[in-house]
Amino acid sequence: MQKLQKIDAHTNVLTWFEIPAEDLDRAKKFYETILGIQMEKRKDGDHESVFFPYDPKVVQATSGRVTGVLAKSERHTPSANGTVVYINASPDLQTVLDRVVPAGGKLLSPKVQIPAGYIAIILDSEGNKVGLHAEK
Repeated sequence: MQKLQKIDAHTNVLTWFEIPAEDLDRAKKFYETILGIQMEKRKDGDHESVFFPYDPKVVQATSGRVTGVLAKSERHTPSANGTVVYINASPDLQTVLDRVVPAGGKLLSPKVQIPAGYIAIILDSEGNKVGLHAEK
């Protein structure tokens, strides 16, 4: 019997995420606009994805760095229901929130203070409910 990896307080439980998109170019533009980042579109066989910034040399399991993609596939449908992924909106959540509506999204909840900073919920350009988090 194979031994399972031990998950404890020092292990990053989240390793990867995929945000469904009907229109990858529109979704790419939305996230690049609100987060002020550059994303990379890549094709793997028949599957095309748009990657959030990452360093392929960094091992996620040991660095704690998590990344993901915008994905267009029959497996996923954009939805405002279900699991919510929180994306890093550092250093200032309000700066990112101010870009959401002009970029084609909607604010679903206002900026709320929590012990770990501030959070808000948005609806992205594809109709996905997404959380944003920053320390201020």
